[in-house]
This record gives sequence, C-alpha cells and structure tokens, in this order.
Amino acid sequence: MTVVEPRVLGVEVEIHDVVQETADAISIVFDTDFTYTPGQFLTLRIPSEQTEYVARCYSLASSPATETKLKVTVKRTREGYASNWLCDNAKPGLKLRVLPPTGTFTAATFDHDLVLFAGGSGITPVISILKSALAASNVDVALFYANRDRESVIFDEELSNLQARHSGRFSIEHWLESDRGIPSAEQLRDYASSFTDRHAYICGPGPFMSAVESTLHQLNLPNKHVHIEQFVSLSGDPFVLSLESPTSRKSSTVSVELDGEVHSVDWPAESTLIDALLTAGIDAPYSCREGECGSCACTLRSGTVEPGIVTALSAEDVEDGYILACQATPISDHLEVEF
Repeated sequence: MTVVEPRVLGVEVEIHDVVQETADAISIVFDTDFTYTPGQFLTLRIPSEQTEYVARCYSLASSPATETKLKVTVKRTREGYASNWLCDNAKPGLKLRVLPPTGTFTAATFDHDLVLFAGGSGITPVISILKSALAASNVDVALFYANRDRESVIFDEELSNLQARHSGRFSIEHWLESDRGIPSAEQLRDYASSFTDRHAYICGPGPFMSAVESTLHQLNLPNKHVHIEQFVSLSGDPFVLSLESPTSRKSSTVSVELDGEVHSVDWPAESTLIDALLTAGIDAPYSCREGECGSCACTLRSGTVEPGIVTALSAEDVEDGYILACQATPISDHLEVEF
C-alpha cells in the first residue's frame, strides 16, 4: 500500500477570551460559528515539543441556546501535559486547530424533567445541558454537584445566578467533601429517590459516576433514561488522514444516509468507513478514531463488515446493528449505513 499524502483535518479557530474559573481551571472562549448539541465536546490539537502535537478532548460549557461563542473548560492536572499547556499559554488571539463538536453525551430535546450529577470538572458538559434546558424548555432540573471544597466549585457564580433566575425550576445540592466527606451509596440514594421519574445525566471521576449509576439502577431508573459521559484518552492523531493509493483488492461501495442526504462512495477494503467518507469530502461525525468514544456510531442497514474495536458500544448496541465508522472495514461488495 502506498501512502500518497496525509491530509490535516479540522480548522484553525481563534481564542476570543480566557476566563479564570478557579485557581486550577480556565474556560477558553472560541470565535467560531460551529453548530453543536448541549453536552458535546471539542477536540483540540495542542503543540508539543516531543511529538509536535497532541490531541485532547474538552467538553463544551457553553449553550447553543444562550451563547453565540463556544466555550470549553480545562482543569489543570498534575501529569496532564495538554491541560497545563493550555492553562499556561491560552490567550486571546491564539489560534488552535480543532475538530467540529461531537460526542454522544447529549440532550437534543427537552421533553422530560432532568436530574444532573456532576463531580469536579464533570460539571462542564452538564452545565451546557442545564443552561439549554432552562432556556429552551419548561422542564424542572435538579443538580447534584460534588467537589473537594468551595474553592474548587467551577461556575459557582454562574450556577448561583441560574438558581436565582429559575428558582421555581432549578435546584442545586452542593456536596463538599471538606464538609461532608465522599457521598455514600445511601446518601446518593436519599437524594436520587426524589427524582426517579426523570432522565439522569452523569459526568465526573470514574468512581463517582459508577456510584451514581449503581444508585440509579437500584432505584429502577430505565437504562435508556441514564446517560453517562465516557472520557477518552487519545493515543493517536485524529487530525491526520492518510490518503492511500488504490490497491489490487476490489473496493466496496457504500450508501450512507447522513443528515437527510444519501451519499454513495467507494469503500476500499483496507480503509475504515470514516476514512472513506473523509477522503470523499463528506463531513461525517467522529472524534477519537480509536473505537473508544462512540461519536461515529452508525447503523449497518445491509451488508457485512469487520467491526474492529467496539469498546464504545454495548452488547445491545451491537445486536441492534450499530457499528463504529472509525473501526469498521467492508466485507460485502455493497453496504448501506445510516448515521
């Protein structure tokens, strides 16, 4: 196989503003007109002296219902090269390459009351969903927000203002470890038991999310009403697409329905579906290209594929015909896929 020429994906966007949220967290406001759904994230390409660039995903804290510019929030971590670089170097006027917003931890419509659980910087996608729900609907929203101490509370003032503005619809339970310790299963159950008829969104450290998820299952919330953010640590470079020359193996053809349009493209036997679509100039959703985030999940309507890594899919997803476009390679001569 001959590599013709790699293509760099994404677009350069300019930082409009940088907001110091806490001592170790900043929000970066971008001057861009991307459209997005509450709860999604941006993938940023960050300069690195060792590897030239690293790619990292950061959740959007802005709301498409209330803000015209996109905002991601970055919390500094001890061993986190990218987060430290951004906290030290992000400033208005700096340009960074980003991929379009994506992610499956989303709420496209608000036709049900919500209970939101956030731990630490997990508040970032949660506040996007929260602001959107309050602005675009009449649903009631409850937020359980756990932090080490008061100084660690990201968006503290913004949340207080939202509570004052929507006092009849929005309630917050601030849980500070410095005052009350880590919430126990019983304490989580006591809180959540008042909201068993709501849809739940959970984001935060792994142990926190697992504890909340277990509690909601014990309270018999349907699985389809429980939404959990899955963090992805990228090891590859989703910004680079290697364009390959034709090989002796016959390409398949695939009919892809995306955003109401149907596209027919060649799908080389050695290529993943997402690479075939990007090569054809089709803006399909993706992020990690490693089978971990689920952003490129789609339904295989006909044909067969080699699925590759499907970590982001549940057994039920696979049974229902879902595949990951960043992993699947074709077996059939002709296939049909729907995003």
